[in-house]
Amino acid sequence: MIIPKKLRIGDKIGIISTARKITLEELTLAIKTLESWGLQVVLGSNLLGVDNQFSGTIQQRSADLQSMIDDKSIKAILCARGGYGTVQVIDNIDFSNLKKNPKWIVGYSDVTVLHSHLNTLGLASLHATMPINFETNTKESLESFKKALFGIKDKIECKAHPYNKYGKVEGEVVGGNLSNLYSLLGSDSDINTDGKILFIEDLDEYLYHMDRMIMNLKRNGKFTKLKGLIVGGMSDMNDNAIPFGKTAEEIILEHTKDYDFPICFGFPAGHLTDNRCIRLGVESVLEINENSVSLSQE
Repeated sequence: MIIPKKLRIGDKIGIISTARKITLEELTLAIKTLESWGLQVVLGSNLLGVDNQFSGTIQQRSADLQSMIDDKSIKAILCARGGYGTVQVIDNIDFSNLKKNPKWIVGYSDVTVLHSHLNTLGLASLHATMPINFETNTKESLESFKKALFGIKDKIECKAHPYNKYGKVEGEVVGGNLSNLYSLLGSDSDINTDGKILFIEDLDEYLYHMDRMIMNLKRNGKFTKLKGLIVGGMSDMNDNAIPFGKTAEEIILEHTKDYDFPICFGFPAGHLTDNRCIRLGVESVLEINENSVSLSQE
C-alpha cells in the first residue's frame, strides 16, 4: 500500500468538490482553520460552480480533481462536502500521477467512492471530516484529522457497546459509507475485504434497506475472510408504518453472528459531530474488550 508523506508547515492543501455545490461562506471557517495549522489553501477552479445540485458539471468536477492530482505543489486534496456525484467522475480520472506523487485525498460519505477506488489501486486515503462540517465538528474530530495530515500517531478510543464481540486484530482498514460500498459492488471500485478490517457507517436509510445492503455484502463474500468489523454512526435511520423490528445495529449483528471476527458498534466516525479520522489502507490494531474499544494507527 502506498502511504502519502506527512504534511509540513507551509504545504499547500487543495479543496474541491466531486459532488454537491458549496458556497465560499460555507468554506470560510475551514479555510481559516487550515491556515491556522500553517497550511496554504488552494481552491479548485470550479469549486464554486453550480450545475443544478452539483458543484459544476461532470467535466468541471473531473477537471478539478485531475488538476489537484497532477499539481505537484498540492500535498493533500480535501473534498468540500458529500451529497452525490463522485461516482459520476471516478472513471474520468487518471490516477497515474497520484501513484508517482502520492498525496492524501480526504473526505467521507459520498467520497467513499474515491476511497474505495483508491484502495483497489493500492493508495491509502483519509476518511475524515470535510469543510462543510468544520463548524459543528468536535475539537476531537478536527484534532484527529490534523494528526493524520501531519503524520502523528493516533489512537481512537470509545466506550464499550453491549453488542460488541471481543478480540484484538491487526490489519488494513477499508470501507466507508455503506450505501456507497453497496452501490460499488461488482464495479472496478469494489473493495477487497479479505484479511482486512471493514469500517461502515450510514445516514438516513430505511431499516429494510439496511438489511438489503448488509445481506448483499454477505452474499458477495465481504465477511468471509474479514479480520474485524467497525460499525460507526448509523444516524437518523427510518422505518415504515409497519416496523421492521430491528435497529440498524441489530440487523448487522444478526447477519454477522456466524462469523468469528470481532465487531465494535458506536465507533466515533461517520455522519457525526465527533467524526474521527480513519486512515484507510493503513495497517492498524483494533482491540475490543468488555471495557473499551481502541483503533491504533501509525
